[in-house]
Amino acid sequence: MSLPFNKEHLAPLQRFVELCTANPQMLHLPDLAFVKKFIEHFGGKVPMQAAGDPPSMEVPMQPSNDEPEQMESESDAESELELDMTDVLEPDNDPPQKMGNPTVEPTEEEIAEAQSKRSEAVSVFSEKNYEKAIKLYTEAITLNPHAALLYAKRGQVFLEMKKPNACIRDCDRALDLNPDSASAHKFRGRANQLLGNFEEAATDLRLACKFDFDEEADEWLREVTPNARKIEEHKRKKERKALEKAEKKRQETLKKAREEAKAREANSRPSQTDDGAKASMNDFYSYLKDPEVLQAFQDPEVSAAFMEISTNPSNILKYQKNPKVMNLINKVASKFGGGAGMPGGFPGMMGEGGMPGGSCPGKPNPPAPDDDVGLD
Repeated sequence: MSLPFNKEHLAPLQRFVELCTANPQMLHLPDLAFVKKFIEHFGGKVPMQAAGDPPSMEVPMQPSNDEPEQMESESDAESELELDMTDVLEPDNDPPQKMGNPTVEPTEEEIAEAQSKRSEAVSVFSEKNYEKAIKLYTEAITLNPHAALLYAKRGQVFLEMKKPNACIRDCDRALDLNPDSASAHKFRGRANQLLGNFEEAATDLRLACKFDFDEEADEWLREVTPNARKIEEHKRKKERKALEKAEKKRQETLKKAREEAKAREANSRPSQTDDGAKASMNDFYSYLKDPEVLQAFQDPEVSAAFMEISTNPSNILKYQKNPKVMNLINKVASKFGGGAGMPGGFPGMMGEGGMPGGSCPGKPNPPAPDDDVGLD
């Protein structure tokens, strides 16, 4: 048997099947009802819709390598929530029912006629003729659209017909008109219970019993309370974990900021070499303030020679026979250990005492060799 469509259609079809497998709740969408019917036709079963969660068309996200712990913890938390779904129904997706015009002000005759139709609806409802009861309540609502009880009672009929969404729509309108309507809270609470919206159900049923205690409403409340408490505790646990995660992230951010600040401080701190160089320069310039040294620098010849030697230490050879210059050089060199640490690059050009060839401070230099030494 050949394929009834082109092969290029297989890829999107395969992707759709993968999405349904990963997120079966989406099969409860009205647009995909035909797929659900197809599965059930061959004996398959679509999982019940999760409590309080509308079906989603979103593609499920795959856990990334850098967030395995987060995905795992959320999965564990979800698995802890086990609810009793015994009475939960498939949601009804009928078009919204007819509502009365809130701008219409009924006359006394219309109000009386609406009351008459309500009485008739109550009678046929007791006979389980739900379709006719709906028709009568709708006619009564059209005559008197401001009567909250009419919407609540029609909602009760929808509830008996296993149409909880329709019931909720009617009860919403009833509570818009009268927020203290015990009947509207009661029937809406039961409808939410049948849809698996256990928290909303518990809230409505508590209010119904508060405004006008009813044994049936109290029984429904006792049925829904265990599930509602489980959901509340589940949410508190998730919130607690979220807060713990946020606090952990905040502490990690603070720790990182401290480490970065410490690193910046270490990088900006001057090195020991720099400190030593600055200290040597400070000592050198302090030494130049010595009265004897200052007096020596008053001599223009000495001052010029010192500057020339500072610029190029090899220039000291020009002044070996100048006692004024060499006395100052030897004095300064002896102070700084043969020129080490002195500006201008003196080290390496002097001996122990600061003189070429290693003569000592205060001792005369050896005579310079003459060209005719050793000749006859």
